[in-house]
Amino acid sequence: MSAVMNTIYNNYLSTYAPKSLTRYDTHKKSELRSVYNSIVQMNKESPWYLPTTNKTTQQYAVDIKENARDLHNTIAQLGGLEDSGILTKRRASSSNENIATATYVGPENTDDVVPQFSLEVQKLASGQENMGLFLADEKANLPEDTYSFDVGINGMNYEFQFSIGEAETNRDVQERLVRLINNANIGLKASLLEEDSHTSLRLSSESSGLSDGEDLIFSVSDDRTSKRSGAVEYFGLDYVSKTPSNAEFLINGEEGFSNTNRFTVGKMFEVELQGISPDGEPAEIGLKPDLESLTDNIKQLIGGYNSFVKAASAYLDSQSRSHRLVQEMKGIASLYEQSFSAMGFHIQDDGTMDVDAAQLSNAAAGSEDLSETFGYVKDFSNMLLRKSNQVSLNPMNYVDKVVVAYKNPGHNFVSPYTSSAYTGMMFNSYC
Repeated sequence: MSAVMNTIYNNYLSTYAPKSLTRYDTHKKSELRSVYNSIVQMNKESPWYLPTTNKTTQQYAVDIKENARDLHNTIAQLGGLEDSGILTKRRASSSNENIATATYVGPENTDDVVPQFSLEVQKLASGQENMGLFLADEKANLPEDTYSFDVGINGMNYEFQFSIGEAETNRDVQERLVRLINNANIGLKASLLEEDSHTSLRLSSESSGLSDGEDLIFSVSDDRTSKRSGAVEYFGLDYVSKTPSNAEFLINGEEGFSNTNRFTVGKMFEVELQGISPDGEPAEIGLKPDLESLTDNIKQLIGGYNSFVKAASAYLDSQSRSHRLVQEMKGIASLYEQSFSAMGFHIQDDGTMDVDAAQLSNAAAGSEDLSETFGYVKDFSNMLLRKSNQVSLNPMNYVDKVVVAYKNPGHNFVSPYTSSAYTGMMFNSYC
């Protein structure tokens, strides 16, 4: 059962989820209880619908929900969950983003001076890579049988079993192993390389760096496996073509190490290494001026709005009710059209907004009170936040549905699962 659930989850993430999870995707019990109560209240008087079976419609429903989550997280990252967060959210700067980028993660409501520091990158953290032998696309030179091999990774040992048929080629078996390993979701990524009609199976670790006392991230062996051995040597799965390494850097001249290229400095900055410092030249990490932070926050907010509108617009030809969602988003932006125009934002025919960065910067520079001049931005973000929450709670509201029956007003039962019909779509064809 766990293997089936892993397959479902992997399919969901690779097919529908637009971005990786953030800290805003974790919730307190009270928040989850509030979401549940909202769903119950919303479904109390809603009619019954026929289940949606069209695969395009199913993908659309899950897709707009995930993009609504992404919009919510964009606003949250900008401090939009607070009273004046978007207007006061601090942003980090890097003098050379080819060396490192930075995000400010420290407290917002503080008068403490945030120190600037220099970062010299000497070596990037890297993962492990095993490169198999390049074999011709011909009949596999292994006896017909069931084979297995063991993969040790993250302190766990996993056994993979597969069969080789009488007429199967090297490529047939390699392609099956790629699917087998990738579907297992154990922290390895398998791929097939081709060169001059020969193919090689490559294994790459998803993590990087090494813990103390370790030489490798993963190992492949069939010395003590339960089925027939020989496949590891034949395909060359145990050849380490690239050894893993930790990141090495200097912060204000002091040596530092990390097993990933992303780490936190002083509980103030989250730094992501991008490249080696040329000729030992460091990148200076600090805070942007308040004015520059404000304009960056506003541009990121508009970018999140545009991404959501584009995601909904992608289904205009196949989902008629997606027109309604796009028009609702455009209607929210239209409420602030006059203010937007004065600041360099222009609503396009497709509902997205175009940003004139120079006009926005000039408007901000000429403002005596940023909170007053850009107060409409907070109202705009609040409306986007409410809309994203609404779509997340009930994406089926924007799907064409056939009504089966209307409930008797005031005399119905609680039905908390109606708006979560899209959840079952992820399990289609698996159970």
